[in-house]
Amino acid sequence: MRIPPTTARVTDTRAQQVAGALRLLFALLVPVLLGACSSLGYYAQAVDGQLGVLSKRRPIDEVLADPKVSARVKARLRLAQRARRFASDVLDLPDNDSYRSYADLGRPYPAWNVVATKPFSVKPVPQCYLLVGCMSYRGYFHKQAALDHARALRVQGMDVAVVPVTAYSTLGWFDDPIFNSMLRRPRANLVGVIFHELAHQRLYVDGDSTFNESFANFVEREGLHRWFTARGDPQAYRRYLKSRQREAQFDSLLIATRHRLAAVYGAGRSPSDMRKAKARAFAELQRRYRALKKSWGGYAGYDPFMASGLNNANLALVATYEDWIPAFRALFEREDDHFPAFYRAAERIGKLPSTERHRTLAKLADRSAVGAASMSMPDRSAADVEARR
Repeated sequence: MRIPPTTARVTDTRAQQVAGALRLLFALLVPVLLGACSSLGYYAQAVDGQLGVLSKRRPIDEVLADPKVSARVKARLRLAQRARRFASDVLDLPDNDSYRSYADLGRPYPAWNVVATKPFSVKPVPQCYLLVGCMSYRGYFHKQAALDHARALRVQGMDVAVVPVTAYSTLGWFDDPIFNSMLRRPRANLVGVIFHELAHQRLYVDGDSTFNESFANFVEREGLHRWFTARGDPQAYRRYLKSRQREAQFDSLLIATRHRLAAVYGAGRSPSDMRKAKARAFAELQRRYRALKKSWGGYAGYDPFMASGLNNANLALVATYEDWIPAFRALFEREDDHFPAFYRAAERIGKLPSTERHRTLAKLADRSAVGAASMSMPDRSAADVEARR
């Protein structure tokens, strides 16, 4: 069952907001009234949390005119406005009221995702929803609720990670705002997350997190390439590329550990042997991270993650966000770097049955790898090579 996108705008009255949320609540709860109380409670907190977000939204122009708002917040919101226009005008992303309002929620993050795996698996346990299918995580608007769910999963023997969410998309059901959490990000990341979340509105395939996140990440990166090119700011672009290089190196480290553990878990060893191999793999991950950090001149941005008590769940989403980016790069090039044609081609792939969809993406990824191997590196600028990763 699906409900149509809401027609709510940032000028909605409280009554309209309540009515919209109640319609969503009705659509969500009717199918589960005969189910478990835990399901009922989960969907109720989701509606309550979304209603809280809607009640905090203010048009950005109104926030910019407010003398009580700091100069830094206003500067970031002006940047967000420019990025929002660029997203629709240049990247052909949805031209709606999402990210044209601001919501200071009074907390560091709007939501927290709970990711779980089995103790000897690096695949996330699917979390299924009534309207959007299954995902690799379960989201909560309140941190304590996320922690309680994580604790219950640990009691079942799962490896669990609680991941703070800086931004999220309701896929067009509501007009998503800029959150206060988004303004803490570096300027390029703020621009990128707007592109990323609007990409989810442009295309979303039920039950395929790998497809969805890889698609949105590709649009974000190609969008930032065009953003910096249009602004003619090579110094800012170099800073962004440097941060992307660090991110890619760190992701590669996590992916290598994920592959190592997948091989261990699939080798038919005894639980005792797998536990020992698992401990060795995470110890090696820490050692390799310390070496990598030295090559960065001591950059410590990933220290909190590495100190969070790593387990399988921390590795489960890495491939989800990266696996099909080479495939989407190849598809984009096949469509002559033209966003509307690229979106139409991606939509056609998204409509395929799961097995055929993944087979098609794998072929595109192989083609991308061949193209990268044959590329004459000295003939391209370092910035262009990095932008096309």
